[in-house]
Amino acid sequence: MLAAAAKPGEAFVVPTAAARQKPAESVAHAKRWFRQFDVELQELPVLTRTNANSAVLSERARGGGLFYLVGGDPGLVAQVLRGSAVWAAMFEAWRGGAALAGSSAGAMALCSHTLVRASWPNRFNRRPIDALGLVSKTAVLPHLDTFGNRWIESAQAAAPGLCLLGIDERSAVVWDGAKWRAAGPGAVTVIMGRKVTRFASGQEVSGVRRPASMLPKQ
Repeated sequence: MLAAAAKPGEAFVVPTAAARQKPAESVAHAKRWFRQFDVELQELPVLTRTNANSAVLSERARGGGLFYLVGGDPGLVAQVLRGSAVWAAMFEAWRGGAALAGSSAGAMALCSHTLVRASWPNRFNRRPIDALGLVSKTAVLPHLDTFGNRWIESAQAAAPGLCLLGIDERSAVVWDGAKWRAAGPGAVTVIMGRKVTRFASGQEVSGVRRPASMLPKQ
């Protein structure tokens, strides 16, 4: 689905979320995965804030046809990419028809807020911080059918006005230019206060805002 939506141009894997872990392994895994769909990913090596403001990398990104943000550290993606030249170029390319997606931490960073650890050592207490802003007043809960559901209570307490967008593993919520739709073997769950709505694969997903038409002011 993502490969089919890509426009002409380089297809990029963006390893920012894995910068403090094993970015090379994340890039290699993404390349292997996309190759089955006849997509040859190229690394857009944005690991630091300096990389994110590189004129060379932002120019490459501007011509991209597909962007895939890997998983890892959700706070790091926001810290490195938010307000950067590369993110502005990626957003411009997306507005021009490029495909844009992320998994786990990569998906979390695309919304207005991403959920980071609120207290140590409890990794399930989460608080929102500003992220890339593609979907306003929203935070993604990845892996909802495994451990992501443990984040709900603390995230709601920290930011009761946010829409929590829960996505099961190996599943996605896809914007087709007019509406959101659930895809994959799992489900998509929209949580707003006490209202919880679950959408099976193929169903139109309601209750989620449209993607932004311009970047939020920094």
